[in-house]
Amino acid sequence: MAEQSGLPQARRSVLGLAAGGLLAFALSACQLVPAPRPEPPPLPEEETPPPAPQPEPARPGLPADAARNRVAVLVPLSGANAAVGQSIANAANLALLDTGGERIRITVYDTAKDGAAAAAGQARTEGNGLFLGPLLAEDVRAVATVARPAGIPVVAFSNDESVAGDGVYLMGFTPGQSVERVVAYARGAGLSRFGALTPNGVYGRRAAQAMVAATRSARLGGMQSFDRDPAAIRAAAGRLAGQGPFDAVLVADSGRTAALAAPALRAASPEVRLLGTELWATEGSLGATPALRGAWYASVSDTMFAQLRTRYRARYGTNPYRLASLGYDAVLLTVRIAKDWRFGRPFPERALGDPDGFTGIDGAFRFDPGGVAERSLEVREVTAAGTAILSPAPRGF
Repeated sequence: MAEQSGLPQARRSVLGLAAGGLLAFALSACQLVPAPRPEPPPLPEEETPPPAPQPEPARPGLPADAARNRVAVLVPLSGANAAVGQSIANAANLALLDTGGERIRITVYDTAKDGAAAAAGQARTEGNGLFLGPLLAEDVRAVATVARPAGIPVVAFSNDESVAGDGVYLMGFTPGQSVERVVAYARGAGLSRFGALTPNGVYGRRAAQAMVAATRSARLGGMQSFDRDPAAIRAAAGRLAGQGPFDAVLVADSGRTAALAAPALRAASPEVRLLGTELWATEGSLGATPALRGAWYASVSDTMFAQLRTRYRARYGTNPYRLASLGYDAVLLTVRIAKDWRFGRPFPERALGDPDGFTGIDGAFRFDPGGVAERSLEVREVTAAGTAILSPAPRGF
């Protein structure tokens, strides 16, 4: 059962398990399994939408549960990131519905209303033995200060590797892995002289570090950073173009940024191949921009996410954010491990370190010793029709 918890508002049920009985086995093959096994089959279409969940009556605390372990989903449900947080929460609830999830009970807590630490404190007080989320790096730090003394593992949705470790695991898509994958593919295709444009900030610094490492035995001819405004992007591209020519240039930001940089880069290097990161996977109309056609980028596979989008839209009447898959896969992970989670005992954290990894909506992944999700990525090319897969993601490790 899933609930929504406010601070300090009364809770309401987010989904009813009566409907779960109808779909308990619908996605059993999509539950997280050791990565070497075949990729799960497509998510089935829902013939008749289940009845809308009914709110629980107001009560001073969560209802007692003598058979299921409690799991908290910590996401922003108010403020600037409310839409993303709600999308992740909805996908988490959908995963519970799709799998049955008889051994766990999910409650959603708002990390934005009174702060992430307050949400985590309430979740701890109400008996949750595992935290899924939060989304933002600063919120992960706040939640960790509450979770660690209580021995509660945190499976967060951030991509900031600096907050991982010591009981904190990150499911977010990190730029370093994407950069490494696309550069390796480019080198295999015979490209040898590289350049890079990276945004100022944590993400850009991570991407720059990864680019230096990925081109260690190639040639990194130049790198420029920029602020995220059109004039600054064009200026940085012009500076980098002066360091050319290049075979390929990584633009570690959105496809829109790459389109702004392309004219200056191609003026100096007419055959330059633009390279992108996993951020490009969130943009559905890359191919509509002629300057981006032929560009390569690396990301998790979208095949299963397309199936999830259909299921999500049928239930909630809108499309999910791309990050919603993190909530779905986090619950699949929990459902799998919950088979060995004895009621009333701490969550079996050691299972998160399974070296064979897991498979979910976003393909194969496993947590490295530092708690960061190592992911199996594919390489795509931007085409006029959208994108085409150049190199499929490996199915396991």
